[in-house]
Amino acid sequence: MSHGLGYYLAHLISQWQHYFDGMNKVELIWLMVGLLGQSMFMMRFVVQWIHSERHQKSVIPVSFWYLSLSGGLIVLAYGIHKVEPVIILGQLPGTFVYIRNLMLIRREKESSI
Repeated sequence: MSHGLGYYLAHLISQWQHYFDGMNKVELIWLMVGLLGQSMFMMRFVVQWIHSERHQKSVIPVSFWYLSLSGGLIVLAYGIHKVEPVIILGQLPGTFVYIRNLMLIRREKESSI
């Protein structure tokens, strides 16, 4: 059962082709929406990392919470469309946390004015 890396890559590409060939345009659009949301969600870590490096300490910028909320909501919409309970249950609670953090940040800014 010793197949090389080339075999596995060819198998993966074949599976992806089969996956995409079975999609209609609406499903392809929803796939792009899901990937956009996941990309935004992933970018929050990159933004936080860069921000922390600039400050030479662990800091969470406000943009982290906006990327979390927008990416999470888009992925949640994708999960609802696909009726994927794992995605729905994984994203739904986080949206409340992201909204609450943005509320706390806004309250702090308003009280310091």
